[in-house]
Amino acid sequence: MLQNKNERRLKGWLSQDLQQSKHWRFSFDDKTRKFLTLFSKTYYQTDCNLFDYEYPEMDLGPALPIIDQAVEETMQGGGLVVLDNLPRDELTEEEFGFLNWAIGLHVGVPRPQGKSSQYMAKVQDVGTDYRAASGRGFSSNAKLTFHTDGADISTLGCFNTAKSGGMSMITSSTAVWHQFVKERPDLVEAVQEELFYFSRQQEEAADEGPFYGQKLFEKCEGLVFGKWNWNRLRTAQDIDGVPEYSEKQIEILKSLGEIIQRSTHLHTMYLKPGDLQIMNNNTVFHSRSAYEDFEEADKKRLLYRLWISPVRSPRLPESWKDFYRETRPNMVRGGIRGHQFDELCQEFDDRHAQMRGMLLSD
Repeated sequence: MLQNKNERRLKGWLSQDLQQSKHWRFSFDDKTRKFLTLFSKTYYQTDCNLFDYEYPEMDLGPALPIIDQAVEETMQGGGLVVLDNLPRDELTEEEFGFLNWAIGLHVGVPRPQGKSSQYMAKVQDVGTDYRAASGRGFSSNAKLTFHTDGADISTLGCFNTAKSGGMSMITSSTAVWHQFVKERPDLVEAVQEELFYFSRQQEEAADEGPFYGQKLFEKCEGLVFGKWNWNRLRTAQDIDGVPEYSEKQIEILKSLGEIIQRSTHLHTMYLKPGDLQIMNNNTVFHSRSAYEDFEEADKKRLLYRLWISPVRSPRLPESWKDFYRETRPNMVRGGIRGHQFDELCQEFDDRHAQMRGMLLSD
């Protein structure tokens, strides 16, 4: 069992490590839950949009030490945290979403997440075809392939669970890399040197191409960083200008894909209402099983998702730049700018970067 967070960051973790330890589980006590309930009901305004809320106004009081500890484990430890006992039954959907936003503003600067340039996404089934060239998993009920999201941190706040299914699946990408090195030394050099190409799923901004190249694993300042999104690796092969995978690259993808899903590496869980899952997209891969929803609208599966560029983020590997736009530490970076990134979005980024002592690229 990995006893300290530095060891978890360097070596990753196996499923049994999470089963035998509670280092990744955090909880608000009832006093803090009551505070967050009052906070949400006091500050949430039906006539305000997300950009109207400012970081200095989001004083989360007794919740802050727990949030800080959870983020520290996410960024400097194993990359996965579940923070439970958020007020759920006491809040409306909108108030619960606002609370997720307020927590996100404390963690760092939220990032846009898709074609609509949305800064907070409702993860719910609206009938999207996940397998299509423009498909996104968060708006479907399909089984998702393993992937990383488009920012250093992702948070998922659970408001409603599905009638059945919707299991969360997480693997330490750092542990996957170390296992791959042990089993396939003949392929290590190719992984370290070759770019693999990912589709932007028709969500590219005006200054971006329809695909980008990135290494699947790369070291930076002694740390391993991982990248995986099988759906985007697959659909990129249909885009003009993307090189066809070589036999060696196909072997790499097959080998990594098998390790990612091994029972020894794969940890599964069901989020319950009031849980907040926090993940480091540079150190864990995640997925979700298919699910069946309730018929009643107020019971349908609903999670609120944020992508966040955290305060005091580390330097990223150089091949990460094409997607993240920045690799320097403590920068506002990542996200999918999409088609509706406008002056209001830019002003929000500028304002909150300054508030948090972070930098924006030129």
